[in-house]
Amino acid sequence: MIENSPLLDVRSPAEFEQGHIPGALNLPLFENDERTRVGTLYKKEGHDAAVLEGLRIVGPKMAALVEKALLIAPARTVRVHCWRGGMRSGSVGWLLRQAGFSVDVLPGGYKTYRQQVLQDLAVKRNYHILGGPTGSGKTYVLHALHALGERVIDLEGLAHHKGSAFGALGEKAQPSIEQFENNLHANLQTMNGSERIWLEDESRKIGAVFIQDHLWKQMLTAPLLRIELPLNERLDFLVREYGQFGKEALAASVMKIGKRLGGQHVKACLEALEADDLYSVAQITLLYYDKSYQFTQDHRDPSMISTLECARLDATEIAQNILHWMKQQQTPTS
Repeated sequence: MIENSPLLDVRSPAEFEQGHIPGALNLPLFENDERTRVGTLYKKEGHDAAVLEGLRIVGPKMAALVEKALLIAPARTVRVHCWRGGMRSGSVGWLLRQAGFSVDVLPGGYKTYRQQVLQDLAVKRNYHILGGPTGSGKTYVLHALHALGERVIDLEGLAHHKGSAFGALGEKAQPSIEQFENNLHANLQTMNGSERIWLEDESRKIGAVFIQDHLWKQMLTAPLLRIELPLNERLDFLVREYGQFGKEALAASVMKIGKRLGGQHVKACLEALEADDLYSVAQITLLYYDKSYQFTQDHRDPSMISTLECARLDATEIAQNILHWMKQQQTPTS
């Protein structure tokens, strides 16, 4: 079936890196500098001059394009798109057909896809927010909920960032905001609007990416279930989670919140770090993060917030307790 065939994005590598359809493979008709050259010529001398330059560029590499396509799709069945489903995808489609491929060109290209992404992210869904102060292990609880059959979107996983000043430690490079939205959209496409979907309580900014405006507004007004854990459980978790990273990386992360912590606390934090007293480091940084978390909670509708007291940070146990609590809320009282 051609619908399940490899999807070839023939835009330049820079365009692909900025944002692409998840699962698509880059088979660029023009490299970055070539695309710039053709575009500049189009603006200065018009359509015909740009087309001729494009032909001069593409002519010598037509065989290589077909060879790369054969490696990707040995069955010779592909889908192709460019920015608007125009000249670039049409040209590659023609070339591959001459080489015996069955080719579908996506109508409207990546531009139409992006419009659909933004429309779909604005759709109202049955979101439920899992909250709790820093060190509550919310991401692990989300994964445990997923293992128990719940629908879950891991925004921090999609962003490759844990959301705090320490959030980049151990993570891959973050995607662009555009690609973050594309990947989020791909996740949501596996769910329907009536299903309960769990999201972690986040700031709008997760590292360098932002949560799209319509989704963010839904998150702010969705029911929030807050995990409450003893402080020692949270400190143990933070030491386990971040203690694996070197002192230099941890010190750099502390300095990112230095102004908000205050000079005295930064000094104490760095001294504790140098002395390998990671519990003190965690305790000092929580002075800022707990205050910040409380500030966000104070700006939510209290009637939409519930609290679940937990004695220990066992993600599976907490997830089971959450589902039991949810069931109790849905059971009518006599």
